[in-house]
Amino acid sequence: MATSANARFAIKSWDEKPVSEGQGLPKLTRATVTRSFTGDIAGDGHVEYLMMYRADGTAAIVGLERITGRLAGKSGSFVLQRTGVYEGGQAKESYSVVPGSATGELRGLSGRGTSSVGHGTEHPFVLEYEFS
Repeated sequence: MATSANARFAIKSWDEKPVSEGQGLPKLTRATVTRSFTGDIAGDGHVEYLMMYRADGTAAIVGLERITGRLAGKSGSFVLQRTGVYEGGQAKESYSVVPGSATGELRGLSGRGTSSVGHGTEHPFVLEYEFS
């Protein structure tokens, strides 16, 4: 049975650069982002995003994020695979723990979640998780 981890994250840095763009082409960018997590998940996250921006300003998003810290009193790290969209001023993502990515006391972790966040300093983060 899955347990719910409720946390918040703050973006510490966001470095986004164009990867490929041209007249009449959707712009591709790569963003390196660091975050800090508090709550049921406490620690730091490092995510690499690839984004494709459409002419209307919406975007498709994919990313991998390593979170290092504590979950449920256990320490280690795990990687989330993220997919989503940016539209209407909101980043809407689905994420899941990459199988085999958890280390330390978090080995055997699986989980998933969704989020919808806008601009701001802190954002809610929920992970439905279990250990095998």
